[in-house]
Amino acid sequence: MTFEIPSDLNPALVGLAWLRGRWEGSGYREWPGEEKIKFAQQVDFAENGGDYLHYLAQAFEVDDDGRPTKPLFMETGFWRPLPDGTVDVVMCSPDGFAEAWYGKLQPGRLDLVTDAVVRTPDAKVAYTAGRRLYGTVEGKLMYSFDRATETEPLRPFVWATLQRA
Repeated sequence: MTFEIPSDLNPALVGLAWLRGRWEGSGYREWPGEEKIKFAQQVDFAENGGDYLHYLAQAFEVDDDGRPTKPLFMETGFWRPLPDGTVDVVMCSPDGFAEAWYGKLQPGRLDLVTDAVVRTPDAKVAYTAGRRLYGTVEGKLMYSFDRATETEPLRPFVWATLQRA
């Protein structure tokens, strides 16, 4: 992996150090009954000395030239590695969701599943469960998000390839 672990990084974050920083790139969102959408995305993983990373992701629909045209989705949360090699993640979205995720950390890879999805009464989708995979391949961050709803089983929803900015 092509990154350097800072000497002042909280020791609890060493296993997640490969995620730190800003990532930018593009991906796709596809769901039954909806048009497949190409998007541009920016993802930030930041630390402040604590034993967690702050996560902020923003995506925008793009025109044929790749220029952002309108916001598509946004989420924020905290990623907390645990001594047993697992990671707990909490995220929330302005679409009316809050999620608790957990997974096993491997070098340059993290596979997460939802422990709980909480929705507001007027959430945009009856989202019930998810699975996410994050990994580095040749210095790029690749991720996928599979989602289940009250009417659809777990299936691919969002995927992207991002580069360090």
